[in-house]
Amino acid sequence: MNDIVSPVLSSSLWESWVDPVSGITSHVLAGRRAPIQQSFYFVNASFSGDGRHLWFYGAFPPGGTANDGRCLGVADFAASEVRVYPETQFLDGSPMVDAETGEAYWASGPRIWKRGPGAGDVCVKVNELPAELVRDRRPWRVATHLTFSADRKWLNLDATLGRETHVGRAPVNGGPVEIWDTLHAGFDHGQFSPTDPDLQLIAQDSYVDPVTGKHHESDNRLWLIRRGERARPIYTAGNTGQAVQAHSVHHDKDSVVLSDGPRMHGHEWWAADGRTVWFVHYGRGVKRVGVDGMGEELLWPLEFASHAHCDRTGELVVADAQPPHRRDYSKVRFLNRRTGREVDIVSHMPHPGEDIRRYHVHPHPQFTLGDRFICYTTMVRGRVDVALTSVDELVAATSYSNSRSR
Repeated sequence: MNDIVSPVLSSSLWESWVDPVSGITSHVLAGRRAPIQQSFYFVNASFSGDGRHLWFYGAFPPGGTANDGRCLGVADFAASEVRVYPETQFLDGSPMVDAETGEAYWASGPRIWKRGPGAGDVCVKVNELPAELVRDRRPWRVATHLTFSADRKWLNLDATLGRETHVGRAPVNGGPVEIWDTLHAGFDHGQFSPTDPDLQLIAQDSYVDPVTGKHHESDNRLWLIRRGERARPIYTAGNTGQAVQAHSVHHDKDSVVLSDGPRMHGHEWWAADGRTVWFVHYGRGVKRVGVDGMGEELLWPLEFASHAHCDRTGELVVADAQPPHRRDYSKVRFLNRRTGREVDIVSHMPHPGEDIRRYHVHPHPQFTLGDRFICYTTMVRGRVDVALTSVDELVAATSYSNSRSR
């Protein structure tokens, strides 16, 4: 075990939980300062680079929702403390962590803020949407998930106000905000390319009209936008293949039948080299495609995958999956593409009650801290907790010589 993994897992802030079917160990954050403690959305890692601090979402029912009212907490493994900062209430899943400094960034109202993990650290305004864009309105979001540009000079924006989403970037030095394109309110999940500071991935999503309440479905999920150009879809022609059952199109509603193809894509993320985009094709599995829309590959035929993530090599993959017509549980599963073997991290993840679902407490597993861990949200103890699993253990469990995998 390397010099970061061992100190993190040996902290008194963790309690071990072993899946009764697979035998895989998860480390559940035992230190609690909020009734609900969630891992970050899967595209945003939450560890400081030195492994000392792990940030998480905190919620205090009945207050708040997945859109607003949650705040940030941090586990400090050197001090053996868990702290929650109520002044960090954020919009959507905007928080991200700067691995170099350990600071957390988040959006609140029309502004972007940051603060360090220490108890005595203060909030610092990073930037804000221009007044002529906001026009005294309350933003639905500033950025679904904040990300740094490849040169670390900018933060992405997919700011939704009223019936419009304004895609662009905000400089971290507080300079003028740039708007690249204005789209309808259904665009979200913007993410800077990890290699190109002038390119962003953005999703066309289903949404509710803020005035009429009418539901609008998306028909082509994956889009790119380059500075100085209009947004364009990765898939330029629709696919009218067979209909499939899809649970995750509406996160907590019954399964629906939709036409297969680009409207069945979701929960996307960049490959580390910036050349391909990974995504879940509902009803089929985990795929990737070139930024030119060519070379689509089905890498993991996991039929009921909801969310997924990969390590920097693309050889290790994790997903949460829910069987059709089952709203009571899901799985968290790991794939070692080197051996073709899989193992469950959690073989039976109970779902929370109706009063907790508004916080969007899906597992959202992600590789983190240099791919040493998988971090996810767990409900195995009857409450919403943050959990870690060692990637070394998962790789060993899916080796050719191990009988636990399949």
